Amino acid sequence: MSTTTNTTRATVSATGALIGTGVVATAAASAATMAVAAAGNAAGVSLDIGAAPIPVAGFGVLTAVFSLIGVVIAALLSRFARRPRRTFVRTTVVLTVLSLAPDVIVDAGPATKALLMLTHLVAAAIVIPAVARRLPA
Repeated sequence: MSTTTNTTRATVSATGALIGTGVVATAAASAATMAVAAAGNAAGVSLDIGAAPIPVAGFGVLTAVFSLIGVVIAALLSRFARRPRRTFVRTTVVLTVLSLAPDVIVDAGPATKALLMLTHLVAAAIVIPAVARRLPA
């Protein structure tokens, strides 16, 4: 077996572990954001934006979509960035902060806006560290 073959297998194995960890973290974050939304709603916080309510499951779906985009970013950075972990953490922290901007300007009450922001932060707190641990420093 050649060095190239061993390196390729190690890269594929590391990428598989990264993706597996990312999928598990995504599922955990989706469940957590749905739980936060449901708890907020049960405590009397409206889930209405404008005149339309956000279903609790919608929190989980959007969390899954954007978390998986983060996993793809991590996989690309692991291949192309000089310092994948550092670049991933910096990138995802900036993206998390930017994700709060729509919550500030959305047509909703202050408690709803705070709940929306909280779900973003909960998802980031679960996914970012889990995925970052799988990236080379």
